[in-house]
Amino acid sequence: MKHFALLIKTLDSTNKTTIKVQALADYFKNAGDTDKVWTIAILSHRRPPRPVNTTLLREWASELSNIPLWLFEESYHIVGDLAETIALVIPSNPTSTEKSLTQFLEEMIALKKKPDGEKKAYLYDNWKVLDYYERFVFTKLITGSFRIGVSQKLMTRALAKATEIDEDILAYKLMGNWNPDKISFQELILEENESDYLSKPYPFYLAYAIEGEVSDLGDVKDWSAEHKWDGIRSQVILKNDEIFVWSRGEELVTDKYPEFHEFISVIPNGTVIDGEILPYPKGEIGTFNDLQKRIGRKTVSKNLLQKVPVILKAYDLLEWQGEDIRDMAFIERRKLLEKLFHSVPENSRDAITSSTPEASGEKPEPIETAQDKLRRGESTEKVSVPLHLSETIHFNTWEEAAKERERSREVHSEGLMLKRKDSPYLVGRKKGDWWKWKVEPLTIDAVLTYAMRGHGRRSNLFTDYTFALWQENDDGEKELVTFAKAYSGLTDAEFRKVDNWIKKNTLERFGPVRSVTPHHVFEIAFEGIALSKRHKSGVATRFPRILRWRQDKKIAEANTISELKDMIV
Repeated sequence: MKHFALLIKTLDSTNKTTIKVQALADYFKNAGDTDKVWTIAILSHRRPPRPVNTTLLREWASELSNIPLWLFEESYHIVGDLAETIALVIPSNPTSTEKSLTQFLEEMIALKKKPDGEKKAYLYDNWKVLDYYERFVFTKLITGSFRIGVSQKLMTRALAKATEIDEDILAYKLMGNWNPDKISFQELILEENESDYLSKPYPFYLAYAIEGEVSDLGDVKDWSAEHKWDGIRSQVILKNDEIFVWSRGEELVTDKYPEFHEFISVIPNGTVIDGEILPYPKGEIGTFNDLQKRIGRKTVSKNLLQKVPVILKAYDLLEWQGEDIRDMAFIERRKLLEKLFHSVPENSRDAITSSTPEASGEKPEPIETAQDKLRRGESTEKVSVPLHLSETIHFNTWEEAAKERERSREVHSEGLMLKRKDSPYLVGRKKGDWWKWKVEPLTIDAVLTYAMRGHGRRSNLFTDYTFALWQENDDGEKELVTFAKAYSGLTDAEFRKVDNWIKKNTLERFGPVRSVTPHHVFEIAFEGIALSKRHKSGVATRFPRILRWRQDKKIAEANTISELKDMIV
């Protein structure tokens, strides 16, 4: 633990990437193998479950430090981090520990099933003998929240430097569902496995938002357009009769979407598809709110599969017949993708076709797949394949493109993607060939009703706000009903001014939350909206943020819940 705490201290005390990478690389060269595995797990968000809830942590830390709980709570809200607060208020100890990081984590895993009395005694014993930074790290691990400004990518770079193993290979070795409590450093990092290469996705090509006028892109006929679907960007890889589904966040999510296992029988090996995972309830594209019911689930129940099935909206082909075709022109890759799509039997998909002129002139040649056997009667099992083609659209004028963009919300998209027809599939975010042209956000005027302190450099300011809209209650009277939270969009000067007002106009306190006098109106922008039973307002907004402070409006002029619901397409 001593060496791990020193590592965290170094990482926490600098913003320089080179220093962080070197500190991590030195640690990976010198730490014990089991500590290395646990460090990799912690920095790639594979922490053991929290053994003690934060309410008990606050109570016990307050008791051990001999300060009233209210004073501890106030200190916590000022500091902004529970582990740091506990490390600060508990009396300092010059001693240190000889126990390893692995020993501590094994104890924490065992602690989860023990009664509260034993948990309290364990915390007291360790809090008393650890120095400040060890106590901070120990408590961070207990809370189950360990964010120290080190991304998995940065950690992987350092690991590559320490082991001299290719960074890309390491990135894929570290994905999936490996268990740090059961795997060795040799198995996880050092051994070469064919599967490390078999399942490897390509780096995603990302687009920049349109800047200025869209006509600045030149001749519209040089561009192919399609809707920018609001789902989860993914790559689907089919090799050796196996399927691997990767999210853009470099997470292997194959098990999250069992529907895609049907691809194995109809899509040939050596295929990599780039597309969007979309919810498809009741046979039509749903909202991101629908998809959230699937995100983060460890297991997907049969009932959830029926209520919120998903599809892959395919819009590019990166590998074909085992060959990397990313250098091929986009329009040529699309021809191959459409050829693949049309090889799937008619009863395996809805009647969704591409409007690409190049694809409409002739019927694509069929591909010999397992599905051909089904057509010939060699198999009687019906196959349902959730593969849809993202429609490409070609315009004669930019005005036509603008009209299509305006109807984006009708089809549950965020706008248009514009891709140069002769563009290769590049790596990362590049300017020039791919652009996203999103629709203007929805906006509504709302009243500030609650506030919390922010985090990091804003931990001393109230910058996290809750907003409300008017609604008529059962007595026919108007009342404010909360509908969204937002914490970005104002300047530092505006945040300070609002913070000063909040401190003088607090009505009640609910722990870190303060209710304030309804007085200020803010224009709130958001990308999407959907009905929701989980929210008191009956709606959920997507990416809400503050657009501007409407100091020219009184709260009576704020919008209503019914006006918000009218925005739902």
